[in-house]
Amino acid sequence: MFTLTTERLVLRDFTAADEGAVHRYASDPAVCRYVDWGPNTPAVTRAFLADAALEAALVERRTFTLAITSKADGTVIGSVAVWEVSAVHRRAELGFVVDPKFQGRGYASEAGRAVLEFAFARFGAQRVQATCRPENSASASVLTKIGMEEEGRMRAHMVIRGTAVDSLLFAATRPAAVQPEITSSHFA
Repeated sequence: MFTLTTERLVLRDFTAADEGAVHRYASDPAVCRYVDWGPNTPAVTRAFLADAALEAALVERRTFTLAITSKADGTVIGSVAVWEVSAVHRRAELGFVVDPKFQGRGYASEAGRAVLEFAFARFGAQRVQATCRPENSASASVLTKIGMEEEGRMRAHMVIRGTAVDSLLFAATRPAAVQPEITSSHFA
């Protein structure tokens, strides 16, 4: 099982045993109001967990959909994901959701920072991006706290429940101290 550990959290692959905790937040209309999924039915939550298990089993894994859990007691707090968007252009994207019972405690920032660093290391990403709805000030705040900069507004970026909505685009680029050495003759 894949894990990333932070000061207070263990980010790990989901298991079938997480279904109840995931469904509690994924079926909450307030949690889903800014995203293009949910509110989940029990079947959709099971399908999400099955998809995460399939991703985790891949040899050439390019997506990490992880449970955010408490290091102290293992409680599922939410989910964080990071995936490679383009290997050629060395781009990745991240996203997160936190159960309302645990919001406002810095868990999203802590998890987001960990997967951001992981994306630079694992994928050799040059750029990691994330989006959120303009109305979602809490997510915009998290993205800023983890070191991403707002780059702009993408008009009619997504269709959520039949309505075209805008998104804010945030991104972080690889810190200069960890730039990979370019070895291709195209750049010599």
